[in-house]
Amino acid sequence: MSLDAPESTGTRTVERALGLLAYVCEHGAVSLTEAARGSDLSISTALRLLRTLETTGFVSRDDSGDYRPGSITIRLGAQALSRETIVSVAEPKLHEIVELTSENAYLGLPSTSDTMLYAAGVHGTHPVQLANWVGRVIPRSTTAAGRAFAGAVGPRGFTVVRSGADHDSTAIAVPVHSVGKIVATVSVVIPNYRVTDPGLDRIGALLIRVAGEISERLGSDPLPQNQTKPTD
Repeated sequence: MSLDAPESTGTRTVERALGLLAYVCEHGAVSLTEAARGSDLSISTALRLLRTLETTGFVSRDDSGDYRPGSITIRLGAQALSRETIVSVAEPKLHEIVELTSENAYLGLPSTSDTMLYAAGVHGTHPVQLANWVGRVIPRSTTAAGRAFAGAVGPRGFTVVRSGADHDSTAIAVPVHSVGKIVATVSVVIPNYRVTDPGLDRIGALLIRVAGEISERLGSDPLPQNQTKPTD
């Protein structure tokens, strides 16, 4: 037997266990048969691995006997999807928005139940710009970021609010998703005098694309806007 056979066997076991765990996490609640079939494993192998994952807290069983993500998996997921992670994923995309629009771009995160926080932003390159709003707390009800976070984006997929957080500005915003829920927003804020309908449509389409790419990096394909719910 090759000296590296035990390592190869161990690696294969880890790969199977991780694949099985991923299948459970993606589907929420699965039976043993479904987990085995979905992971291309025999029933006996799937059962052995699921028992280990259950013992270590990575999966749990509900009253019907189905397997669900366990407490450790949920905690690790929450830690991975921290504000720092969202910001680090979004920042390169904010730079891309500025490169294509020359306008201020922001990432909005929930602050309180009725406010949003501009947690990150990139200042525009246009000669005349609004002040940098990074760190600013804004109301949800009267701003584009707040309305986008509530899922109120309309048929075009983005929200436009004129003179919301600032009387001299117009904001365009789109929600960012993770696991079917809205967790943040991306927005562009421009002076009112530079607003045109074609410009709004162009920026809105750009934000939809960028928000979708951020959502995918956060582990979720974006859902249709009317199927998403915000997280507080």
